[in-house]
Amino acid sequence: MPKDKFEDALNKLEKIVSKLEEGDIPLEESLKLYEEGIRLSRFCNQKLDEAEKRVEILMKGKEGTLKPQPFDPSASSGQAPSINSGQAPSINSGQNSSDEDE
Repeated sequence: MPKDKFEDALNKLEKIVSKLEEGDIPLEESLKLYEEGIRLSRFCNQKLDEAEKRVEILMKGKEGTLKPQPFDPSASSGQAPSINSGQAPSINSGQNSSDEDE
């Protein structure tokens, strides 16, 4: 499987799932397909883990230079981080302190 691409493995996995869901194949063939599906699933999961580790967001540091920072999917708000501040945007960035008193 080392030469296979993620997309190819995912496509094969989808075909196996479809065949198994149909239920029209003998038990022994179902078991073989299930084993292959597990192998493909693990391969796809590994490739996704590798891709996640490679993703980086370039942020401008205090010195004004670009520095890579690890990608944090939980911090994603659908907005690009501010390049000038060196920090991810605050959730309350559009509010001023007088709004809290109201």
